[in-house]
This record gives sequence, C-alpha cells and structure tokens, in this order.
Amino acid sequence: MTVSMRPKYLFKVPVNARNISPDAFASQTIDKIKKFEVWEGNKKRTLGELFEITGESGETPKETSIQVTGDLRRVKRIGEAMTEGEITIEGNVGMHLGEKMKGGTITVTGDVGSWLGAMMKGGTITVKGNVGDYVGAAYRGSMKGMMGGAIIIYGNAGNEVGCFMRKGLIKIYGSAGQFVGIHMHNGTIFVQGDTEGRAGASIIDGKIVILGNAASVLPSFTFDDVKKKVKVDGEEILGPFYSFTGDLVEKGNGKLYVAKAKNQHLDFYEKYL
Repeated sequence: MTVSMRPKYLFKVPVNARNISPDAFASQTIDKIKKFEVWEGNKKRTLGELFEITGESGETPKETSIQVTGDLRRVKRIGEAMTEGEITIEGNVGMHLGEKMKGGTITVTGDVGSWLGAMMKGGTITVKGNVGDYVGAAYRGSMKGMMGGAIIIYGNAGNEVGCFMRKGLIKIYGSAGQFVGIHMHNGTIFVQGDTEGRAGASIIDGKIVILGNAASVLPSFTFDDVKKKVKVDGEEILGPFYSFTGDLVEKGNGKLYVAKAKNQHLDFYEKYL
C-alpha cells in the first residue's frame, strides 16, 4: 500500500517531519494521517496543511510505502527511527534523513542535507545525488555513530563521513571531504572518488578504501604493504592498493587502503618494503 505526498507550497522555514514514517502511517487512514502534527518553524501545523496526501497505508510498517515528491530541502527527520517499510523521495530533501533508522529502505533521487543516517542501526539508504556532512555520524557529545545497515551514495559527500561509526557499510561513488572515518570503531567505508585528506583520523578499527586521490596520509599511520585487491562487502576491488594501519595515536588497528593508480605521490612508501 502506498501513501503519496506532495508539498502544497515552497517551505521557507524548517519543517520537522519525523512522523513521515511507515511506522507512524501503518494502519492509519488518510484522514488521520492528515491530522498528524508537525512543526513548521515555531508554528504547529498538521501534515494535511503542508502536504497533499493521497493513497492508502498498509496494515503494518512492512506493508507501507511512502512516496514524497517535490522540493523538500527544508523538510528534516523524515524516516526517523523507522523499522520497516519503504520511503521514496523524488527531489531534494533536508537534514537528518533516516536518523536512528532500524530497518526498511529509503531511496532519494536528488540531494540530501547533513546528518544522513546519523546513528542508524539497520536498513538501507540510497541517494542518487549529493549529500552534506556527517553521513552515518554521531551527534556532538556522543561516541556512537552508525551501528548497522548500509548507506549508498552515488554523488559526493561532505566532511566527517562515518564519524564514530561502529558497524555497517557506507559506499560513496563520488568524492568525499575531509576526515573520512574519523573516530571510526568498526565497519567499512568505500570512496570511489577523491578525498580531501585526513582519512581515518583517530580510527580504532574498521576499513576505509579510497579509489581516487587521497590528498595525504596522516603520519600516525604505518605503511604495511601493497595489496593486489581489497574486499568491500564481499566484493573484490582490484588494485593495487597501498595498505596502512592506524591511527597509532589511538593505538588503533584500523585499515586504510589507497589505490596506487591515483596516488603516485605516495610511491615513496614502497622503498620501505
């Protein structure tokens, strides 16, 4: 069963829409869904005041699909803590998408704001466009970022991807900013494009694979070897790769693999073999 939604107008202030979720919509009539309360800036609204809503929800979250179409750049927290079901967003969407998500799928055809999948525990988020900072990260003051699930990004991502990541998979087919995998405790981050440096800062464990240019490797990493290939989520990625272990400042045992083809400025490490 699918519930279809479209904004009635262009939002000028943030809309806190955490109840746009299969868990909230399941077994509810469209009339009841329209009465769900949300905040538009500092004013309390109903979903029916902000969105055209049609269709029918399923009896359970797993049977409920939500399709949202339009400009949602100021709409945040869609899919928060969802456990099952499906959300499809055709357009751009704001911050905190899929925060604390536990299951189900979210698919976005456009761009997404910062804090995508923050502290998520399960499920899959797929983004066809670009994403802001702090993908799969922990909030300030917390030490538990992404704890499971998968985030797949076909565009670029910002800074601090996977900050305090504990488990799960992040795949970025574009490029990423600085501090990929900072404070990472476990899990896997794959970047097909370039990174802006400082990857793996303060990493404890886990795996970071960079196919594009890595501006530099922190001096607190040790060079191990040149690997012919690396596994990412069971798939073999052909190299060769420069292999590093760190972050030694944290007595870490994380692995950083950087493709040799796009990083000839690192070939001086080979003299240490």
